[in-house]
Amino acid sequence: MIALGGVIGAGLFIGSGAGIAAAGPAIVLAYAASGLLVLLVMRMLGEMSAANPASGSFSVHAERAIGPWAGFTAGWMFWVLLCVGIAAEAIGAAQIMTGWLPGTESWMWVALFMALFCGTNLAAVSNFGEFEFWFAALKITAIAAFLVLGALAILGILPGTDAPGTSNLTGDGGFLPNGVNGLVIGLLASVFAYGGLETVTIAAAESERPREGVAKAVRTAMWRIALFYVGSMLVIVTLIPWDDKSVVGDGPYVAVLEFLDIPAAGQIMNVVVLVALLSAMNANIYGASRMAYSLVARGEGPRALGKVSGGVPRRAVLASSTFGFFAVLLSYWWPDTVFKWLLNMVGAAVLVVWGFIAVAQLRMRRRLEREAPEKLTVRMWAYPYLTWLALAGVVAILLLMLREGDTRTQLYFTGGLAVVLALIGSVRRRASAERRS
Repeated sequence: MIALGGVIGAGLFIGSGAGIAAAGPAIVLAYAASGLLVLLVMRMLGEMSAANPASGSFSVHAERAIGPWAGFTAGWMFWVLLCVGIAAEAIGAAQIMTGWLPGTESWMWVALFMALFCGTNLAAVSNFGEFEFWFAALKITAIAAFLVLGALAILGILPGTDAPGTSNLTGDGGFLPNGVNGLVIGLLASVFAYGGLETVTIAAAESERPREGVAKAVRTAMWRIALFYVGSMLVIVTLIPWDDKSVVGDGPYVAVLEFLDIPAAGQIMNVVVLVALLSAMNANIYGASRMAYSLVARGEGPRALGKVSGGVPRRAVLASSTFGFFAVLLSYWWPDTVFKWLLNMVGAAVLVVWGFIAVAQLRMRRRLEREAPEKLTVRMWAYPYLTWLALAGVVAILLLMLREGDTRTQLYFTGGLAVVLALIGSVRRRASAERRS
């Protein structure tokens, strides 16, 4: 359920509107292409995580396969990414609540949500799993209902609707109305909507049967991506014109529900988006704390965060929540400077992590085949060819980010953060080696 819920985020419900506006009906191809890349990355990560389950996930794999500096860089970059995500999600959730209750202050809701999920993650790991189970159930129910209603409307079976045929797919400029450039913008938007799937391999390490759990989650990734992302994009661009102002203004899902005359469509989607935001907050606090704990346990962070009590790394949970809450304050104090820098610093972080995963799997697979082939319960397809293809895909997307002003800035900031972390990791490891000698 964590894997299922991890696929459905606020980026899908809200952020996909900008991608549709840029790519038109071809957004279906953009989501299919980026979904294929994510599928390959998750298969590689699944192979390594099933063979060696670890709460540090890809950071541990990068350290073992590439070197300590790689594990340090990937781990702390992902930690910053999750903590900034906590802040962004808390702000988004608070905006929905103040919209429902105009007399309340945004900071009150931020404080409430941060305290709630910090508290549940401090208590026991089972609390994280329980919350995510129900959050995932709500999101899956919502997206399934949307797909069913959309399919009925496309077939002309839904009362009050006529089958649209291919008019919206081929009209208004055709299937690719803004050319290749629009498709590229849509591709970049779709890539970042998939972020968050990596958390399932972190959670798997604390499950009763980690190898079986991560193997099952990865094996079912294909139909989840095809159904939830590509399927819903196809429903949206088939039912309503891609250039309808409500697609960006209200969000594509609200636009479709209102087109279908679903009562209170906007409020229904607000509830779903709120659940998606709270789910992401919960998952990010959990993932950040486990990543921090794993790094500290390997000597790659402050020892004070490494204490475990009640089976939970509570100091790591507090540190991750505190950083997230501090980032919220930065968004109020300096929204156009410091907070924007933070957002830019993690703009391409998930691509850097995917790159580390691909390189680590290339090297780890050979070692496993030689030393412990029985651990390869999940295998990357067509190794090493599809691994190289995925790595080439990551590099291609990074290069495409240079085309647009906003994504170019994100690339530079993220690249700077990666270089700084790599240097710190190398210096720390060298200093540690000298002390031992």
